Amino acid sequence: MLNVFRRFIRSRFGAVFAMLFLAVIAFAFVAGDLSSGNGLSSLTGSGGTAAQAGGAKLSQADFQARVQRVFETERKSNPGMQISAFLAQNGAGQVYDQMVAALALKAFADDQGVHISKRLVDAQIAQIPAFQDAAGNFSPELFRQLLARERITEAALRDDITREILARQLLAPATLGARLADSMVLPYASLLLEARQGTIAAIPAMAFIDDKDPSDAQLADYYKRNADRFTISEQRRIRYAVIDAERFVQAATPSPADIAAYYNQNKARYAASQTRSIEQLVLPTQAAATAIADQVKGGKSLADAARSAGLSVSKLESQSRETLARASSRAVADAAFGAAQDRLAGPVRGPLGWVLLRVTDVQARPARTLDAVQAEIAATLRDQKQKALLSEFTGKLEDAVAEGGTFDEVVRDNGLKLETTAPVVATGQNVDDQAYKLPADVTPLLKPVFAMGADDDAQLVPITADKRYALVAPGDIIAAAPPPLAKVKAAILAQYKLNAGNAKAKALAEQIRAKVAKGENLAQAIAAAGVRLPAPQTVGGKRADVMRGDQRPPAEIAMLFSMAAGSVKTLPIGQDRGYFVIRLDGIKRGDAGNQPELLAQVRDQLGQVVGAEYGQGLERAIEKHLGVTRSASAVADVEKALAASNNAGQ
Repeated sequence: MLNVFRRFIRSRFGAVFAMLFLAVIAFAFVAGDLSSGNGLSSLTGSGGTAAQAGGAKLSQADFQARVQRVFETERKSNPGMQISAFLAQNGAGQVYDQMVAALALKAFADDQGVHISKRLVDAQIAQIPAFQDAAGNFSPELFRQLLARERITEAALRDDITREILARQLLAPATLGARLADSMVLPYASLLLEARQGTIAAIPAMAFIDDKDPSDAQLADYYKRNADRFTISEQRRIRYAVIDAERFVQAATPSPADIAAYYNQNKARYAASQTRSIEQLVLPTQAAATAIADQVKGGKSLADAARSAGLSVSKLESQSRETLARASSRAVADAAFGAAQDRLAGPVRGPLGWVLLRVTDVQARPARTLDAVQAEIAATLRDQKQKALLSEFTGKLEDAVAEGGTFDEVVRDNGLKLETTAPVVATGQNVDDQAYKLPADVTPLLKPVFAMGADDDAQLVPITADKRYALVAPGDIIAAAPPPLAKVKAAILAQYKLNAGNAKAKALAEQIRAKVAKGENLAQAIAAAGVRLPAPQTVGGKRADVMRGDQRPPAEIAMLFSMAAGSVKTLPIGQDRGYFVIRLDGIKRGDAGNQPELLAQVRDQLGQVVGAEYGQGLERAIEKHLGVTRSASAVADVEKALAASNNAGQ
């Protein structure tokens, strides 16, 4: 619902930049934000100064490096992302704001004598998944190895984590407890109940497709100017070697002596046993329990007698004597196991009162000999040993990698079978063969392999925990780039014509918009267009229904809720498919005055938005107090540099 009022994080990158969450540090290690010494280095560095707070500086080089890392991280989760789209959504500007805020808050904390203890930083480091072993425990060895590999000093990492903690401690109190008066909440809540109705006409580009083909020069120029649109995401071959627990079947086969020893150690499990299913009724006094018991002896069932007293029985299925004794008491268990089936037992004093019991079923299991359970025990021991051997072997592989062994060396030295996929994008598709399907084992490897750098050490990735793993490394990496025009000429020709048709659709849409704005009926304007077009459609609904939860309505529907009554606008359909002409016919205002639950919900959500703005306001006040200076050209210079470097070779 917050999206109805205000998109607090105004772009899809907001979560990456949110400085109040320490998880950004952990995410950086996993996703590649620390792929060089610049990643989380000190905020001072070489080159020009992007911002300054007191004696602390943010260098232009560090700012550019961080924006590049954030872009690369976003591209791993969204392989089709291009630098132009990233920058168009103010990616660099948001990174800059967050880095300047961190710089200012750290300077303010130093000025106020606020310091973060080493123990608190240690605790945050221990929670970073990249520094944890397979059991989820912090590994000092892995910590040192990863920092050394990424060329990051421990001091630089600790400084960055300290800044994040300081930001949270300084800003979080300002964001809490914001509560709005009813007079402020009511307009927003009523807005959700507002209903709108409009008319939408589509002007499809396909209605203007020209049969005449462009010249080769025209097509090549179009392809060059729209290279970003036709760029194929980065492709990688995945090199992997599977390690399966079945590898150790023979070594894990237990001997007769092992089976006998296990049987003797667990004799109680295989001895004769009995379980019982029971109905029980607990009453507060012995007299009340005796009265119910008399009714049962007179012919009533325990359930009926309990119901007549306004009570109900509880049922316990397949209880052993020990289980029942732990759940109730030894006396209750003895009574239950001393009674015949379908006979009443009690009253017996239990921990919560006086208990009446009826045994509904008796399940007796005879003792099982070693011969009878030999296969069962063998399977249990084999599974345990396989897991132990698999864990030992995978640990050996990880040690070999940590000691400097390459992927090929570790595979060869341990007798593993090397397999390599065809080039695939991050979703697992092969751009040259739409029918290509990855082996089932490779699907869990996609995300970690696409998060690895070309020179990263091999990684051990679970396919099925405790049963199947893969040692993986990226093979050939094909950078994101548009394919040769000759290879995709037919598709580009079709897109060229669609683009030309889209331009004509836009021109006609503007003509129709102007006519309708002067009072002409939209349906009549469409009919008189001289081109066969779809009939306009009447649409509408309540804002709360159209914009429910996190679901985004179609852009043409959303526009209806941002227009003035009687106004007319045009809107691109998208992907050169044409234009919409949209007219808002009417607005029916909502009133949430008699809906207290909606008011309470909106108040809570608006409180979060206002609280966040309080935090932003405090940060801006701190910047003003410290006299923080920002370079006017910092963002523009970084955008220009990144656009050039990321488009090179495309």
